[in-house]
Amino acid sequence: MTKNSKSTGIILGVAFVWFTTHFGGGFASGAQIYSYFVRYGIWCLVMPVLAMLYNTVFFAYSLRFARKYEVYDYRSYNNAFYGKFAPVFSNLFEILYLCVMCVAPAVAFATGGATLSELTGLPYLMCTFLIGVFIFLVAVFGTDLVRKVATLLSVCIIAGLLVVYLPNIIANFSGVEAAVKSMTAADLSLGDALYSAFLYGTFQLSNIAVFVQHARSFENPGDAVKSMSVGFVVNALMMLMVVIGLMTVYTDPGAAGQSIPTLFMVQNGVGAAFMTPLISILIILGAVSTAVNMVAAMVKRICKENGTEQTAGGLRKEAEKKRYRISGKEAAAALVCCLVDFGIAQFGLLTLIQKAYSAIAYLAIPVILIPYVIRMLATRFDTRSDVL
Repeated sequence: MTKNSKSTGIILGVAFVWFTTHFGGGFASGAQIYSYFVRYGIWCLVMPVLAMLYNTVFFAYSLRFARKYEVYDYRSYNNAFYGKFAPVFSNLFEILYLCVMCVAPAVAFATGGATLSELTGLPYLMCTFLIGVFIFLVAVFGTDLVRKVATLLSVCIIAGLLVVYLPNIIANFSGVEAAVKSMTAADLSLGDALYSAFLYGTFQLSNIAVFVQHARSFENPGDAVKSMSVGFVVNALMMLMVVIGLMTVYTDPGAAGQSIPTLFMVQNGVGAAFMTPLISILIILGAVSTAVNMVAAMVKRICKENGTEQTAGGLRKEAEKKRYRISGKEAAAALVCCLVDFGIAQFGLLTLIQKAYSAIAYLAIPVILIPYVIRMLATRFDTRSDVL
């Protein structure tokens, strides 16, 4: 009983790792969902499910592979997965991953800046600068704190979205009905909607680098399929909730040009006085926590210190002391990362989500999508060892 409970807890835990990785400031702001799904009409009620099903197959396969062959850091995983082609594809994956590590924090900068600008009326440039200063300070001095409260932040954001979206959907369901009529009359292309969902799902494939470490927790490779099946349900339902919520303001002439669609929905919905500051704070917190984790990861890559992660005995105390100190090199690396992200953020939130995310998806096609499909077919999802 205890063993089964532990296994179930791990399965659920890894499923929520997928959700919290997928779910950040861009998701909370509604910009990702509107850009890739809602603006393509009535198909937005189906495409998020297809995109998540697409991701489920690849994530379940990658986690199952990692557990089966016991490769839990993404470099070792890639070397095992790509085999004799690893010298090419593992390094291409590194390039793809670095692009993600630049764009994702920039989206967080832009999300926080756009939200702050909308709230205060201050220029977007100044707001992204203020968000950037805050992210730099937290990345340098408060990474441990962010890591400790990351789960709590995610729970707060999820709860906040439920509080914001469900009342607005119920109170403004007539807006959803009007949106369905408008979308149906517009007769937007199914092909365009499918392609947009494909790009969204393909961009998300780069998260494989984040997920493989969690495969170590599974009792057996089969748990990966169970875990990602749960993740599919959670992600798909939350995406559909956001889609339906944004449909309440779809027919409003100002909806299409909003960089923070969730904020626009709240300001034109029920309980605006209470919900506007609530969702704004949650969006900014989600953006900041995402950016801090990304910047900290980049700093760790740049300032790698041999032996730090494998301390034992007497070295452990020294490692504990170093955790609370920041070297000049680390501070400089964090500053450079923040400056780069600040610069990229000036392209604007919608441009980054619609263009930069799509560009990363195009990079992921030859690096992840095609090799994975070939291996899935050639090995029958790794049930044939004779072709490995």
